[in-house]
Amino acid sequence: MGTPGIRTWRWSRVEYDRLIERGIFLPDDRLELLAGELVVREPQGTPHAAGIQLVEEALRRAFGPGWAVRVQLPVALDDESEPEPDVSVVPGGPRDYLAAHPSRPVLVVEVAETSLALDRTHKGSLYARAGLADYWILNLVDGVLEVYRQPAPFSRAPFGWAYSEVRSLGATDLVSPLAAPEVRIPVAALLP
Repeated sequence: MGTPGIRTWRWSRVEYDRLIERGIFLPDDRLELLAGELVVREPQGTPHAAGIQLVEEALRRAFGPGWAVRVQLPVALDDESEPEPDVSVVPGGPRDYLAAHPSRPVLVVEVAETSLALDRTHKGSLYARAGLADYWILNLVDGVLEVYRQPAPFSRAPFGWAYSEVRSLGATDLVSPLAAPEVRIPVAALLP
């Protein structure tokens, strides 16, 4: 006799937001919704926290007025995903997002130690599927910035999409966000 399949519940972003509004999930719960699944976020060690602060500081200088640099705040990526990237950049200011979380950041940055594999595969595939053109991983394991661009369908990726351009930049390199191509950020300024 066969083993019956395991049934799971897939959450929509609307259902997840309702649970948050009702106080079922609290800010300290460190959860994010990825493709309908609730995922526990990586605890922050000192290098991880420093990396987030360094990225935030550099991006605030790079983008300036008219842009919101958001730290660990939700992005309404699609109907079943509401990740909380370490840093994201969206047009406008905080009051522009009173009615709903932003859905189209111009840049998303994840700071990765233990989450490196998840950030490369699952989150990268979700961001690519959503059409986000500029995705960076501050890879604390190898001391590099991984820059992902040109989302494209890719059948072997977890969510059917991946980035076709991937570059690894070291401490002596410079990086320019797609939404601010005139800016040159030293990778060393991002690394703890």
